[in-house]
Amino acid sequence: MIVYIFEFIGTAMLILIGNGIVANLVLKGTKGSDSGWTGISLAWGIAVFIGVFMSADVSGAHLNPAVSIGLATAGKFSWALVPGYIVAQVLGAMMGNLLVWLTYKKQYEATEDTGSILATFSTSPAIKSPFWNLVTEIIGAFALVFGVFYIAGGAMGENAVSLGSLDALPVALLVMGIGFGLGGPTGYAINPARDFGPRLLHSILPIKNKGKSDWGYAWVPIVGPIIGGVLAALLYKLIESFI
Repeated sequence: MIVYIFEFIGTAMLILIGNGIVANLVLKGTKGSDSGWTGISLAWGIAVFIGVFMSADVSGAHLNPAVSIGLATAGKFSWALVPGYIVAQVLGAMMGNLLVWLTYKKQYEATEDTGSILATFSTSPAIKSPFWNLVTEIIGAFALVFGVFYIAGGAMGENAVSLGSLDALPVALLVMGIGFGLGGPTGYAINPARDFGPRLLHSILPIKNKGKSDWGYAWVPIVGPIIGGVLAALLYKLIESFI
């Protein structure tokens, strides 16, 4: 039970800081409207650092279903724990975004643009093209999960792969690099819980001018990262088999 609690806490902190910077950037009446994409990418890196550092030594700090599924696919994590981790990650993401909403309550009330409001909860593509948006999310999540294997895995052939608190900085830099290099087309969800939980919360909360939650696109940041995570695991296993 304690590992699920720390997955919840770590994911909540990830979303609180990550989507908090988005809210600071795009909502009306904030003091951070000049942060730009650089601010977003840097902040998400910091958010990952905080989330991983807080939960790593207890739960392994997956904070992402694509990571949990990828590690299980490679035989480095128990499949029996995956459902509980995913539930904790989705609920943690919802809690983190609930705190963002409470923090920026007056700014939400002042904002009329529905797209800006949705952006503080979930991702959306710069150019909507489901197939290519899916490809982008697959590549981004592949880079993330494949990187996690080598950051957290230690020597090839070890049975377990788990992030420790000392891995927080390299993982944060990895996510920051993905944001700068691959984030433009879709906003780099690279994490089904990060997108689904907050999108669900967006559909529930009584937000003025919130518009629709764009459920027609929601499958892309769920399916894409999972495929990317599995592909990363399969490549890791293939490489491992030759060593």
